[in-house]
This record gives sequence, C-alpha cells and structure tokens, in this order.
Amino acid sequence: MGVRTSRPHQARGAEGPPQSGRARAEPLAVDPDELPDGLVIADETGSVVCFNAAAARITAVRPADALGTPLERALPLEDLEGRRWWQLTDPYGGLAIRVGQPERNLLLPGGREVLVAARYVRDAPMGPVQRVIVSLRDTEARRRTERSHAELIATVAHELRSPLTSVKGFTATLLAKWERFTDDQKRLVLETVDADANRVTRLIAELLDISRIDSGRLEVRRQPVDVGAAVGRHIQAHVASGHPADRFLVRVRHPLPELWADPDKIDQVLSNLLENAVRHGEGTVTIDVEPAPEPRERGGGTTVTVSDEGPGIPEESMNRVFTRFWRGSKRGGTGLGLYIVKGIVEAHGGSITVGRAPGGGALFRFTLPVGTPAF
Repeated sequence: MGVRTSRPHQARGAEGPPQSGRARAEPLAVDPDELPDGLVIADETGSVVCFNAAAARITAVRPADALGTPLERALPLEDLEGRRWWQLTDPYGGLAIRVGQPERNLLLPGGREVLVAARYVRDAPMGPVQRVIVSLRDTEARRRTERSHAELIATVAHELRSPLTSVKGFTATLLAKWERFTDDQKRLVLETVDADANRVTRLIAELLDISRIDSGRLEVRRQPVDVGAAVGRHIQAHVASGHPADRFLVRVRHPLPELWADPDKIDQVLSNLLENAVRHGEGTVTIDVEPAPEPRERGGGTTVTVSDEGPGIPEESMNRVFTRFWRGSKRGGTGLGLYIVKGIVEAHGGSITVGRAPGGGALFRFTLPVGTPAF
C-alpha cells in the first residue's frame, strides 16, 4: 500500500519531494504501513497527510478518502457521552502549553470503540501546532482481558455459592433445632460445615494467587524443602481418604540436590497434580523425583514427574492445559488449578511441561532450580 501523504504538505526545511513516514534521521526511516497501530498525521492546516494501513483497517475508511481532508472529518470521533472530540480538544486553537492528549476510549461512527492518543508537534514551545499525530488502537485485546476477568469472577462466584448455601442451611437448622439432634448428628453437621468452609477458603486462596500471578507479585519464601518427603505426605493423605495404597508408585533417585523453595507453594503444586492424576487418570499414579539433567555449574535442580495410566490429554488440548478455566474430560472444579501451578513453578524460576506417559496417560513434569535462601 505504501506511504500515504499529500504532496503539497512538505516538512519545513526539506529539499525535494517529501519522504512521508520517515523520521528526520535517515537511518530511522519507517514505512507507516509497517506500524502495528493506526497512524494519522495532520499538517499545520489540519489536513490529513498520512493515513496508514492500520488506521484504514480500524476505522474502515479508505486512505484515498482521508488524505487531504480535515482531521475532524477523516476521524469523526466522539467521547463516551456523545460529544465531538475534536471540538473539545481543539488542538490548533486551544491552549499553547498543550503537548497532546493521553490515550482514552473514543467512539467511531456506528459506536465502535477505539483507543486514541494524540501528540501536538510545535517548532518552538508555545508556538503554533505544526503537526497533529494521532495513534489508534483496536480495543479487542482489552475486551478479551475484561471478558477473562468477568469469567473469573463468575466462575468463582458460582463455586462459592454452593458451599456458602450449605453452610448457611446447616447452621440455620442447628440454631433452630439444636435440642432435636443427637450428638452424632451434630458432629456430622459440623463436619460438613467445616469441609464447606475449607472449600471456601481454598477458593479465596486461588483467587488471591491468580491476582498475584497476573500482577507479578507472587511471593516465594524459600526454605529447605525435602520434595521426596512432601510427596510421601500427599500420598498418605490420599490413602487416608480411601484410595488404595498400591495405586501409587513413588520413585526417588538419590542423591538429590539441596532445594530451597517455598514449602507451602510446593505442597500446592504437588496437591494439584496428584489430585488431577487421581481424579482424571486411571491405573497406577507414578511419581518420579530425581536430579534435574542440568549442568552442575548452573547449580542443578530437582525434577518431579507425575503420570497416570488413564486416557491422557488430547494432543489438540495440550497447548491449553495451563490456561485459565481449562478442564479435562471430567467436569468439575474451577479450571484454575493448573494455571496456578504454572505460575508457582515459574515464580521459583522453574518450568513445567505436559505430555503423554508411557502407559498412555497424562504426564506432568516440573523442574525447580536449587535456589537460594530468602533473607
């Protein structure tokens, strides 16, 4: 499509035909059509001299129709209250101290939202505006982020409703009919309330973890961690809850390097991976703990592999396993667990992958570097 300028509007001091889209320093020449964002430039008279391909795509206006026309006609923008934006900002006749407009949401004809920022170029401070440079960005990426946040809130709210309804119902019943229940019935009711309260606590913790991961503020408090012993504790918990002991196979290859990590966060990772293997997998759940195959001069690390003998994860789904709200073939849960697991592992400077186990089931492998104490 090439650079689009109108020939009569030549930069001051330039000799020969104008080279629109190029910086004044020749080595920095850029074709405006190569820019990812929309670029619209108006000269000192307010006429459009540049209208790049991205601007044409965002506004659905042909460059030929925009070049040479007044800026307010080429970009008839309105604010969210329906007011004409160029009349409000008045770049050519407004305050001489203004250097531009910060990015904001504005509306194109038809109500389509676009992110707009403007810069006023003056040859001297307080001098007249020589050029108005406008950048345009589509709001689709922002809308996707907002939809993701809304979906997160809706999911957590839905998951919270069930245990809170149960807690409210059982406590109201106990208060109203305390004398009619036997001690065993009271214990059963209180155990149910306690389990539901734990579920609410876990959901809130997940929500906080996601917030910290998204903002890059997930704190890691490093201490010496015995991964083999941590795996053993989780296996015992599953056996105590009714799973047969022979369903689990733990293989630890010594010597393991000394690992400094956040024990609570590592427990969270192991709990999630083992629960997924037990719930969604079949057959024997195998946990391998071994030194990471890394050069010793880098300090090495520890690798943990959790695999099962179930149907596994379809090939087309493997690239989405660690995204928000991904769930396996069996529904249930928030679909946030593996997203949090990946965030925790990466906060430790490690990595996690998913693949197919030798027995055909799912295989999750994460590696943690040795790390250093947190002082």
